[in-house]
Amino acid sequence: MDENLHTADTTHLAKLPMHRVHLIEFHDQQWFPSFLRDYVTDALQFGFNLFKVYGPITPLLQRVLDSTGIHSIVDMCSGGGGPWLDLARKLNSRKPTGDSSDLRICLTDKYPNLDAFQKVSEASANQITFYSGSVDATAVPRELNGLRTMFTSFHHFLPEEARAILQDAIDAGESIAIFEIPHRGPATITLTFGFVLALFVGTLWIQPFSWSRLFWTYVIPIVPFVLLFDGVVSCFRTYGPQELCEIVARLAATGYRWEIGEYPTGKTPITYLIGYSSLE
Repeated sequence: MDENLHTADTTHLAKLPMHRVHLIEFHDQQWFPSFLRDYVTDALQFGFNLFKVYGPITPLLQRVLDSTGIHSIVDMCSGGGGPWLDLARKLNSRKPTGDSSDLRICLTDKYPNLDAFQKVSEASANQITFYSGSVDATAVPRELNGLRTMFTSFHHFLPEEARAILQDAIDAGESIAIFEIPHRGPATITLTFGFVLALFVGTLWIQPFSWSRLFWTYVIPIVPFVLLFDGVVSCFRTYGPQELCEIVARLAATGYRWEIGEYPTGKTPITYLIGYSSLE
């Protein structure tokens, strides 16, 4: 498999100020109230739409789609819809003249925020759909076909669970693309505080309007606390490229091409792991 593994320069990992620590995040715990989880994912969705943090990886994602000939995407751990409203528009704008193929995107989650999914679907003119049942990323229903994607969610999983996610894609014969913007370092942790502050202020503009959302944001600030706590924990939990290489090295895969690295954005680089069976 080594000859099919392409990685970016990872020598900088030795300079990371901390090792990966798998602390808990409140909003992915089964006991966490579902309505508060929806408020948290709604806020994150608002931030994705506002800052378009994953917009820069559009060329990389387009290259994967072109290399595999895939026209459907199954997004896992979608939260409130992830970055797909922005990414779908950007991918559509990159289509060659005369290309009539329709990119289909299906949102899924273990704890689906169905109201948010419906809103995203309507805003996309139904190019983005959703699966209403619970989807475990380690055992995706086989009727969900297409490139599997994950955004800012792979760090939620322990190494053995992370391998199970990748192995399930391999066993199903599906390609997979994982993107993470958090990093283990003081600069990214500091940016998390600014991001949460923007979400705290922006809650007034999150639709649909909800007095309950305002209560749990401004009166009893559970939502901003969880956003900040889970955001900082995400930085500690994130896998670096070298750790992703170690996870991939233990997979049972034949004929898969793996690409691992950090995609430059001009600000915070986006860590990526992509696996697919090449058409070459």
